[in-house]
Amino acid sequence: MSTTHFGFETVDEKDKARKVRGVFDSVASKYDVMNDLMSGGLHRVWKHYTVMVANLKEGQRVLDIAGGTGDLSLAFAKKVGQSGQVVHTDINEAMLRVGRDRLIDKGLNLPTTVCDAEALPFPDQYFDLVSVAFGLRNMTNKDQALKEMCRVLKPRGKLLVLEFSKVAKPLEKAYDLYSFQVLPRIGQMVAGDADSYRYLAESIRMHPGQAELKAMMQKAGFGHVDYHNMTAGITALHVGIKC
Repeated sequence: MSTTHFGFETVDEKDKARKVRGVFDSVASKYDVMNDLMSGGLHRVWKHYTVMVANLKEGQRVLDIAGGTGDLSLAFAKKVGQSGQVVHTDINEAMLRVGRDRLIDKGLNLPTTVCDAEALPFPDQYFDLVSVAFGLRNMTNKDQALKEMCRVLKPRGKLLVLEFSKVAKPLEKAYDLYSFQVLPRIGQMVAGDADSYRYLAESIRMHPGQAELKAMMQKAGFGHVDYHNMTAGITALHVGIKC
């Protein structure tokens, strides 16, 4: 039996996707509100910077993996225009439904599909940009997912991975106190679910740090990889170029 991490818990690889799905099924309706509360609105700044680094042009094709409630899909669609394409995906149907409805309310009917990043249902060298925001840490086989992202990118295409990362050492104790004591209580009060937000804190600690993720992306086929720390390393934006 192959095992992996679900937060601090060791589980069978086959069970992780089901457990992660349960987390996001539980929090989908309150996801945006909780993002604002637990980050103090900073998630909007992190995503705005991601869109800026994407530097999209009219007519380009974008794949938004773990697109959830559609923040980035919406921003990308404005950049690529009518002649471009943004495909909004997530492995979790509940999250995708919330995102699809939100995008339709904004006047956008984007291609939306449930799919697994470890087996993307798209042809080779199809997209100009692939983005995954706050989703990579929940994937069972991150190496396979990164290889798939590389496969569907055109040569010189760009991968953006926005994810929680390793915070600067002077802030570690305060960040741990917030993550394990405050965050689950907010989750209980707002979403009625402390356990899912406890998992969130644990999954961040188990996710590869900045240098390790950079090495993983290089191994997956990205010839040039760099990362940008934001908010003292609470999040990092990794940028990979397919050479």
